[in-house]
Amino acid sequence: MIALVTGSQGLVGSESVKFLINKGMDVIGIDNDSRKYFFGKEASTKNVKKELLKFQHRYKHKSIDIRSYNGLEKIFKEYGKNISLIIHAAAQPSHDWAIKEPHTDFNINAVGTLNLLELTKIYSNQAVFIQVSTNKVYGDTPNRLPLKENETRYEIDTSHNYYNGIDETMSIDNSTHSLFGVSKCAGDLLAQEYLSLIHI
Repeated sequence: MIALVTGSQGLVGSESVKFLINKGMDVIGIDNDSRKYFFGKEASTKNVKKELLKFQHRYKHKSIDIRSYNGLEKIFKEYGKNISLIIHAAAQPSHDWAIKEPHTDFNINAVGTLNLLELTKIYSNQAVFIQVSTNKVYGDTPNRLPLKENETRYEIDTSHNYYNGIDETMSIDNSTHSLFGVSKCAGDLLAQEYLSLIHI
């Protein structure tokens, strides 16, 4: 069984790769070191790639931009039904950067997600698809929670529905989002809609 991890050189992606390899899975990592483009050469994740390539008996790296449907399709055509798990952790992660290049932000976070979901539906429809998201999809709604100021922190009442964490029941409507929050939200909504389309 094969796992496919996008954003495999990022924090969540690289830890996912290591975890899956330790569980005995073969992993295909997709990452084109976009952080270098977003934040400069000092932000490059090339050293993470070198570290992951030490697991070459279990890890294969593909330097593909998730905006490239054709590039991704080559991987899905090659591995198809052998892909049992997809962890989608690739993203443009910055609020400020999204304002600077909104088309790039949306195409990575929304269109890139659409590409992966559509290819999963066509070639790997039995795979589990995990969409890695952000709290920014909820906009400023969490700011309206009835927090109490304690001596060292703000806290919510233990009886509140969200005391143990915010889940998908929190509304994303009628809130102020950043452009980054909107593009990530679009990816989340696409993942929800594809849930019923992939496993048919």
